[in-house]
Amino acid sequence: MTQTLSHNYDLPEDYVHIYSGKVRDLFRTPQDRLLMVTSDRISAYDWILDTEIPDKGRILTSISQWWFGQLQGLVFNHTTTSKVPKSVAGRAVVCEPLEMFPVECVVRGYLAGSGYSDYLATRKISGNGLPPGLKDGALLPKPLFTPATKAPLGEHDVNITYDDVIVELGQEEAQELKRLSTAIYGYAADRVSRKGLILADTKFEFGIALGGKYQGQIILGDEALTPDSSRYWEKNLWNPGGPQPSFDKQFVRDWLTSPDSGWDKNSGEAPPPLPDEIVEKTRAKYIEAYERITGESFQ
Repeated sequence: MTQTLSHNYDLPEDYVHIYSGKVRDLFRTPQDRLLMVTSDRISAYDWILDTEIPDKGRILTSISQWWFGQLQGLVFNHTTTSKVPKSVAGRAVVCEPLEMFPVECVVRGYLAGSGYSDYLATRKISGNGLPPGLKDGALLPKPLFTPATKAPLGEHDVNITYDDVIVELGQEEAQELKRLSTAIYGYAADRVSRKGLILADTKFEFGIALGGKYQGQIILGDEALTPDSSRYWEKNLWNPGGPQPSFDKQFVRDWLTSPDSGWDKNSGEAPPPLPDEIVEKTRAKYIEAYERITGESFQ
């Protein structure tokens, strides 16, 4: 499955496009740093949809930057400034280049998604044994570090074990990634719990700073604790036994798999455009997530 991604942001000519992912586009700046732009693209079932969600890039950037500020006592991050070209203001930051670790650092406090599928098949997630009888959406006995591979665009990440990470990176770096990931998850889960939210699981990406004041240190890259990388649930609606309503693209997924869309996710065909109603509901959910997490109004 190959998809062409749009990244026309009307940037000055000395900004060089490097890479486009599902949501973000990277450019080399004239100062040899990275401009990371968060688009309004939305993906589902490993497809990047033709329909965009207005303001999604600004919302995700704002959430991520808010969390980076909150996490300063736990981990440094790659952002150097939010002063960016006018055409991408609010949806972009300038970052230090990192040598990224080839591992998605996932932490799960609850059983959901691919973790639940693995549990049903093996009663384990990433090598972590779990008790029998847990339901979809159940609280885990303790938060688990469940790393995954970074899959190419359009393919699934694959859950791996902590021992696999040790083999890939060595004991010292694997241990630090696990420590940082679980510490950040614990801090963030406690913060949002006070706001009536559950942080069911999240994923982080880390790298070694190649320059700047954190050169040689392991720091947090990409983004942090947005609805695109984290499962947020409403605390007072939590009811194990099935999928929980979440603060992300749930409306998109539900519509695509409903008879109304006329789309078969196993067909190999691209999904159809989203109806205006689904776009509006999804945008409103992202805004609600921003306002609940930060306590601020989205402007």
